[in-house]
Amino acid sequence: MNSKHLTAVALTGAAVVGLGALSPAASASAHFARPTSGGHTSDGQTADGRGSLVKAEHLRALSADEVRTVLGQGGFDASTVRRGVDAYRLTYRTIGTDGRATTATGLFAVPRGKRGKLTPVSYTHGTTSYKPDAPSTSGTPWAVGPAYTYAGSGFAAVVPDYLGLGEGPGTHPWKDVPSETSASLDMLRAARAFAPRTGHSLDRDVLITGFSQGASTALGLARTLQDGADRHFRVKAVAPISGGYDFANAELPALLNGELEAKSSVLYAAYLLTSWQRIHGGVYTTPSEVFQAPYADRVEKYFDGTTPGQVMFQGTPNRLTDLLTPRGWAVLRNPSGTFASALRTDGEVCTAWTPRMPLRFYRAETDEQATTLNTAHCVASLQKRGLNPPVENLGKPLYQGSLHLGTNVAGTGKIVHWFLSQAA
Repeated sequence: MNSKHLTAVALTGAAVVGLGALSPAASASAHFARPTSGGHTSDGQTADGRGSLVKAEHLRALSADEVRTVLGQGGFDASTVRRGVDAYRLTYRTIGTDGRATTATGLFAVPRGKRGKLTPVSYTHGTTSYKPDAPSTSGTPWAVGPAYTYAGSGFAAVVPDYLGLGEGPGTHPWKDVPSETSASLDMLRAARAFAPRTGHSLDRDVLITGFSQGASTALGLARTLQDGADRHFRVKAVAPISGGYDFANAELPALLNGELEAKSSVLYAAYLLTSWQRIHGGVYTTPSEVFQAPYADRVEKYFDGTTPGQVMFQGTPNRLTDLLTPRGWAVLRNPSGTFASALRTDGEVCTAWTPRMPLRFYRAETDEQATTLNTAHCVASLQKRGLNPPVENLGKPLYQGSLHLGTNVAGTGKIVHWFLSQAA
């Protein structure tokens, strides 16, 4: 999630470290696939090439003071920053929602002036609909703040753009935890392969965090690593922030009942319906079945990655009653078929495994975009399996007037301190 972040700063003049080229297969709509390891070769890459590096670009080098300035502009806590940062965009091989080969990009940031082994922090970002707004292609404090926080504090920040965002081909499959997980795992592998070129290596222990959409992804990545998807990496600790962990029983009811901010509800409903139609099919035959005119003719274009956020924001209605047809309301209020199956899979990050690592949840006192019932339901599910993960209430932090967005800023500052204690 993260609907109010609408601007991006394009990067120009990036220095290419060239590592060959790949013509990726197109990522088509298909079933909800569970990420697989693909087997491993002697060099730590998978036998099918997943996680292998295609290209690396040095985006920028910042001093410690410059890092603090960027973080300050975004309201991030810079108190733990001790070093400057080198930031890179990595292009790497991964798989699409259909299991076919494709590529994705991500941001990799390391501390300057520090050599040797680094503990990786995987940070998975919140919702964006426009390709250039992704972490590796945006220079805004919002997009790079978490990566700079962790790298400036001595970690290696590993930040996937996900499929179809940044410079990745195709359309982003929003709210698809399996492909978000596989893209995140393969970004870790690519970072491990590239790290020696920066004078570093990555430790086995990985710290995992993520915000909103990326909070579910963080749990998905922790789950797949705990299940042995990669023999090199093991999870040290997990800290998700303000996730939409239970769309079926928490997020969608709150959204449809008018308990969340109206414009955000419009954008999430439209994104979910168009994305899951692309991934799974069976949601609608034509957009006009679920979307009212005039939005039915343009809503798919708004969420194909090529429409700037401000255009999408202004071109959609302010209320769900002006967006959805009766059929659209029915799909979301009474899910069935492939849509209901996808909701069950989405919720498995809380219902289908038992974490064996330190786990902390972070949320605001109240949240206008991701109801706090998401966190409550996830924790309750884990408690049924004998766990009692702490939940840190971040109070009422604001970023651009949003409590939801504010938790990303405030939570990152809290989590970096916890991760430093875990890595000590």
